[in-house]
Amino acid sequence: MNSQNEAAPQLGAGQQGFSTEDILWAAGIWSVILTLSPVIVFYMLMVA
Repeated sequence: MNSQNEAAPQLGAGQQGFSTEDILWAAGIWSVILTLSPVIVFYMLMVA
């Protein structure tokens, strides 16, 4: 009974949309990508 009650809110939140943790995780990934992309481009220009 307890495991079903604990799992239900997580299922509902997943169906409604993104949770705060998902948004923070995605924002962190994009910030890393956008921060490193100029460095990678500069490196490729110097090597080429």
